[in-house]
Amino acid sequence: MTTQRRFYLTTPIYYVNATPHLGHAYTTLIADTICRYRRLAGDSVYLLTGTDEHGDKIAQAAAKAGVPPQEYTDRIAAEFRKTWDRLGVRYDDFIRTTEPRHKAVVQEILQRLWDSGEIYFGKYGGQYCYGCERFYTEKEIVDGKCPDHQTPLVHIEEENYFFKMSKYQDWLIKEIESRSDMIRPERYRNEILGFLREPLTDLSISRPRTRLEWGIPLPFDDRYVTYVWFDALINYVSALGWPDGSLFREFWSHAQHLIGKDILKPHAVYWPCMLRAAGIEPYRRLNVHGYWGLGGGKMSKSIGNVVEALALADKYGHDAFRYFLLREMVFGLDANFSEEALVARLNADLANDLGNLVSRATTMIQNFGGGAVPTFGAETPLEAELRASLEKARGEVHEAMQEFAFHRALTAVWEFIGVVNRYVDGTAPWTLARAPAQAERLRTVLYALAESLRCLSILLAAFLPPTAERIRALLGLGGEPFSLADLEWGRLAPGTQVAKATALFPRVEQGGGRQKIPGHRGSKKGAREMISMDDFSKVDLRVAQVVAAERVEKSKRLLKLTVQVGDETRTLVAGIAEHYASEELVGRKVVIVANLEPATLMGIESQGMILAASDGSSLALLALDRDLPPGAKGS
Repeated sequence: MTTQRRFYLTTPIYYVNATPHLGHAYTTLIADTICRYRRLAGDSVYLLTGTDEHGDKIAQAAAKAGVPPQEYTDRIAAEFRKTWDRLGVRYDDFIRTTEPRHKAVVQEILQRLWDSGEIYFGKYGGQYCYGCERFYTEKEIVDGKCPDHQTPLVHIEEENYFFKMSKYQDWLIKEIESRSDMIRPERYRNEILGFLREPLTDLSISRPRTRLEWGIPLPFDDRYVTYVWFDALINYVSALGWPDGSLFREFWSHAQHLIGKDILKPHAVYWPCMLRAAGIEPYRRLNVHGYWGLGGGKMSKSIGNVVEALALADKYGHDAFRYFLLREMVFGLDANFSEEALVARLNADLANDLGNLVSRATTMIQNFGGGAVPTFGAETPLEAELRASLEKARGEVHEAMQEFAFHRALTAVWEFIGVVNRYVDGTAPWTLARAPAQAERLRTVLYALAESLRCLSILLAAFLPPTAERIRALLGLGGEPFSLADLEWGRLAPGTQVAKATALFPRVEQGGGRQKIPGHRGSKKGAREMISMDDFSKVDLRVAQVVAAERVEKSKRLLKLTVQVGDETRTLVAGIAEHYASEELVGRKVVIVANLEPATLMGIESQGMILAASDGSSLALLALDRDLPPGAKGS
């Protein structure tokens, strides 16, 4: 019997001087993703997030808002919690540094360090940044300004208490050098080792209450409050009930922190030294990601160039927002955010690749399989390729997730989606459905498609949770527990009822809507409206293959057509029922206007227009004089 692995992951606790933005959302969503994946793998997981609520900036923000600091922090902390809940984050605990349980641990650790001689009283003067709430050395200052906030520094000279951090420099260097994965990616490990080549100074860990009241009082001198970093970092153990809590005993030895690179120094230098001095085992790993930038600059509340997380998520859908953040940034490096890039990912990867696969697979199981998963017949090399591709994706996702390489994991999943889409093209179920002798082959193909969707629902569960749940619901599996162990081909039971999917990810047109075709509406009957070549070039003509056709209920003229356009499946409503039987259209290639504004006819959204000619009494569909693949572009 194997012992269940444990995984403790923390986000930074977010400073409540303003409401959540994209940078906060990214950190929290990748934490949620890795924890969901580890739960799928069968691990015992604990995810901690929360808010950092003391310090100069909080006092200033509360004063500006005209409310007491506690009232202010209550409101902003609630905004963070609401944001994570709306984004679907499954955290196990949300800690606030104003909670009694946290204050008690901070004061106990301070008292222990004072009693053991690790803290002393002294005088210090230096250049101070109120935004960072720290002193800067001459080497760190850039043009007389804070290197992070780009604001002038203020010279402050005052008496404070100091932690003997310099005492632990040699130990910290050896600890980092002996543990190659203690700080990752490696570039940040090298950055800290480079920083530690210079003598490490002791750390000022208090602020006089004559200057700052909003903080945790020192237990041995209530004239001072605790420096915000010596307060905030301790949340990682106070939330687990240090020193005797059962959660601390179970999870601390498996601790991993997730941070942005702007808070690397406190987590890679201050925190390990604090833990060592307090007799607590250092954390296992520090995982560091880069900045999201807008227009080439770092995203920052202080600078003012933030993007509101909820506004974007609500506008484009939470899974589309989540997918973009996970796919676009290489973990550890910087990335640029733009709505245009988000929409491009949504349309190409989610609407075209994934959404259309789910739509056409479920449609074909409905139309050609009676809406139930058939039995699997004789396997061909095509099905063997599907199984091999699934195993490859599973292995690559697992390897990538060990390194927090979310973009690599999703690339592997999308390679499998590409293989399944090519399988549809190569097997052509619509052709098999017209040949009674191919009935067994058709059943095998439809089973393979349903089973591919089941496996995709597991591969996507950590990355796109609601989408994965929708796919499982389409397969009648919504309430069943599942795990990575279920990623074995052939587990979907024949006879399972499959529902036809609506669009998982509707396409979004850049610029606020689809282009209207000039002359399509508003011209007089019989009149010829002249258009320019520029206008004609806007018309997107495509070859499409009819996958399914059926009469529209209560209409004599309308047929509902499901057509394949490249890798995309669309629904068209065409007024040709008096001229063509639905069964004679399946498998036929036609020409459509692919970028026509959608129209709803008899309650059905038509996503394009089929081209035909009429002399008033008879009608003929435009045909090709040689074969072209679905999706071929007109010119």
